[in-house]
Amino acid sequence: MSISSKDIRMWSRLGQRGTAFGVAMLDAAEEHDDIKLVTADLSLLSGMDRFIQKYPDKFLNVGIAEQNMIGISAGLAMSGYNVFATTYASFIAVRSLEHVRQHLSFLGCNVKIIGSAAGVVAAKSGVSHWATEDIAFTRALPNMQVFSPADSLETYKVMEYAANTEGPMYIRLSGGLNCPIVYKEDYDFVPGKLVCLKTSRNARVAIIAIGLMVSRSLEAVKLLESSEEHSKSPAGKVEYAVFNMHTIKPLDKEGLDRIFAEYDLVITVEEHNILGGMGSAVAEYKATLVNTPRQVFIGFNDSFYPAGSQDFVLDEAGLSVEKIAERIKAETELIG
Repeated sequence: MSISSKDIRMWSRLGQRGTAFGVAMLDAAEEHDDIKLVTADLSLLSGMDRFIQKYPDKFLNVGIAEQNMIGISAGLAMSGYNVFATTYASFIAVRSLEHVRQHLSFLGCNVKIIGSAAGVVAAKSGVSHWATEDIAFTRALPNMQVFSPADSLETYKVMEYAANTEGPMYIRLSGGLNCPIVYKEDYDFVPGKLVCLKTSRNARVAIIAIGLMVSRSLEAVKLLESSEEHSKSPAGKVEYAVFNMHTIKPLDKEGLDRIFAEYDLVITVEEHNILGGMGSAVAEYKATLVNTPRQVFIGFNDSFYPAGSQDFVLDEAGLSVEKIAERIKAETELIG
């Protein structure tokens, strides 16, 4: 499929969820006769109207019964269907975890679970609707691939890959409406491979980010590099590289090997608890190697925060652009 810059802008307005279910699933259903889209009462919020109208026989709404949805999806997969099951990330990866473990991970069923409103997209709804532990839970499950696309274009790419790939997956959607654009033009998506979005010959600090934090990390670096104070300080001579880790499992060990060899400091940024998330996955692999750089974890610091707007909660967690930049600056100064 040829993807234009106009498509990218339109998908950005739809957000990751709208792109996944209002665009990518329609294209997948046209190409694959065996597609089934299953939801737990989130069809309207997920932008599934066009899909339901065009493919009513490929759609199933099980109601507010997330755990049952996983069992039903596993049964459909065992009957030969290519199943996509979705609800809020907090419900599909937390409330339904035992069922995901038994029916999908253990049995290896061909079900892709899509967790929408991951991180704190549903910030005003409070902790019950947040998902800041979902990566830890899903990446610990055998046979499970785990993805966190950076923007709406990458969401389309991940969904396209999922439709053409056998086996269970967790796809984490953290970008709401008007999702920031990371890729202004189409690009070749390679599952399981880090994407370098910014670097320079003299870069000493590697920033690895996922989901919505990719665009925020790029903005934070831009803010640092445009700062007069930064340009005059010893740390101002340090340049940065920014990587997008859209695939958390399987981990890109070769890509990480290059990062560990080339940079003096690694900073991981995620809208997730720093325990068990993407940063932990990087650290676990790094611990098996020798002579690797120091790692800094930016994310939810093993805490819950008061409900409010998404920007408010992220600022409280130290994940606003300004606070990410402050943390990067402070840690960079330590490398001399």
